[in-house]
Amino acid sequence: MADIHISDFHKDAARALNMLYSSFPRKLTMFVEDIAGPDAPDEFGLHSPRHMACLSCLMWLADEGYIRYEDTVRQEAVDQATLTHKGFTLLSALISCRSRLANHATQINAQLEPVLEQSDIEGDFAPAIDLVRAALRGGSSNAVDAIMQILLNR
Repeated sequence: MADIHISDFHKDAARALNMLYSSFPRKLTMFVEDIAGPDAPDEFGLHSPRHMACLSCLMWLADEGYIRYEDTVRQEAVDQATLTHKGFTLLSALISCRSRLANHATQINAQLEPVLEQSDIEGDFAPAIDLVRAALRGGSSNAVDAIMQILLNR
């Protein structure tokens, strides 16, 4: 079982990439609260560790070349964000979702199968973004972790 902060990172990254793919190639302002949920700053105006972890996830995605943005809006959002070529091609690529090799190497079948059964994905290959969306819709942290581990290790 993954550490909870890693599962949160995978979920934040999946939601952010899905938002950007859905608006590609338009740029958008990505609010941290739209990804990680509502946050109430404390009496000193400091955000929660969860909020800051989500903001750090967005920064990491940019540092690693998956997304780009023009500026931050305080600690609330990243402005004019879009997928990079690397991010777009990663999410558009067909990947194996039901093969024995994928199951043996990553255990993705066991984690994604309940989600795939409830989705409209058919066949052995699907665009990566479809698997990300299916995992997010299914609500399984294990499924989100599995697909994000595969994508971020490509």
